[in-house]
Amino acid sequence: MAWLAAAWEIAGFRPVTTRIAMLVVAAFALMGIFRLAAWVANTQVAVASTISMAVYPVFFSQSSLAQLDVAAAGFTCWGLRSYLERPGWRAVVWFSLAALSKETAILAPLPILAWTLISRWKRWSVAIPLTPRGPARDTAVLLAPMLALIVWFSYHYARTGHVFGNPEFFHYNVTATLHPLRIVLAAALRIWQLTGYMNLWLLTAAGIMALSLRPLHDALGERRRIPVAVQGLFLVVIACYVLTMALIGGAVLARYMLPVLPLIVIIWTSTLWRRVSYWWFVILIVCVAFVAAWFVNPPYAFPFEDNLAYRDYILLHEDAARFLMEHRPIARVLTAWPASDELTRPYLGYVNAPFRVVRIEDFSLEQVVSAADARSQFDVALIFSTKYEPAHPLFDRWRRWQKIKTEFFGFHRDLPPAAAAQVLAGDVIYRGSRDSQWIAVIEIPHATEASARQLSYGQPAKR
Repeated sequence: MAWLAAAWEIAGFRPVTTRIAMLVVAAFALMGIFRLAAWVANTQVAVASTISMAVYPVFFSQSSLAQLDVAAAGFTCWGLRSYLERPGWRAVVWFSLAALSKETAILAPLPILAWTLISRWKRWSVAIPLTPRGPARDTAVLLAPMLALIVWFSYHYARTGHVFGNPEFFHYNVTATLHPLRIVLAAALRIWQLTGYMNLWLLTAAGIMALSLRPLHDALGERRRIPVAVQGLFLVVIACYVLTMALIGGAVLARYMLPVLPLIVIIWTSTLWRRVSYWWFVILIVCVAFVAAWFVNPPYAFPFEDNLAYRDYILLHEDAARFLMEHRPIARVLTAWPASDELTRPYLGYVNAPFRVVRIEDFSLEQVVSAADARSQFDVALIFSTKYEPAHPLFDRWRRWQKIKTEFFGFHRDLPPAAAAQVLAGDVIYRGSRDSQWIAVIEIPHATEASARQLSYGQPAKR
């Protein structure tokens, strides 16, 4: 956030400034992935792993969005690279920056410390690091990022009175997520996000099939695999992320797993390089599938931020905001986040002057019915699709699954414009759509007429 603030201060608070600043972060993260892969494997694996990560839809879309996860992923990879080469102040800096970028990035150094200490205690040869080190030095390097995080939490508490966020934030992300069934389901979703999401299943399937083949030989003999010790460290970090992200986090978003996804990509890419003659052709197919997923939506629901669907989302909201400015500039607008911010904060670039907004949580039947009871408080309703819903969903045909998603993951179905207009007793006066996304403006006739009379004749006299 300090990096973004500096960019805004220097180049102005504009979307293009934000996107360029985040692309710099993404490039730095890809460099870290390359350096890590080159150290544990070789340059060929590093090039293929870096390209695969660069075109993976979630990383690609997040590269130009002001989110925290790409930075956390980059600093984590740089930290792992430095730690494996030589544990020292460089590793401390990278792991600390990762944790300060996003607190959950502390999940990288802590499980490495636990795994290293336990392996030495049990004398597990597969988990011994590449070079001999002192336990005290390892412990200091891997615990130092926690000290940086403690300093941050202390500062946060001193300024806000809360350690981890306000009570609503803590409830949504921690206390409301600890149901046993939800933990199991969230863990399954996290594993899916690391193995199959957005065409990632192609790389996973190719890697699993390659394991049945014998290692190839070249001029130097049998092709070298990633040392088992390093693979053990990678898998421990991945498992810690899966388990922790199943325990906490109200939204089960794929971008939360970006700090460990490069580790899986590196392992599978190295496996293909070691065992498949035309491994580069397999990687090419995987990359083509990733690029296709930028534009072709999968047969299951997903957040718009996970591929270029976010561009359609922005364009739809810009068009709707422009319609409101031109045709209903003084209207009171019923809507939900993020449109509530788009209409009230001109610096975001959607409107020239703020609208008066009545906010609801979403556009489910319950929320719209509740808003209908207070129609006098708004003149128009701006409703839109909040997530991608395929016409024939792959996993949502089981009604029990829909109930589970509603109970544990905040699932809801947005009322389509015609249905919402009927509930609100209004008329659809604007509608836009792009590739299964939609947005609409619903006018409330009696409210609009009352506003027009006030503009024409002035405010009614007080009795």
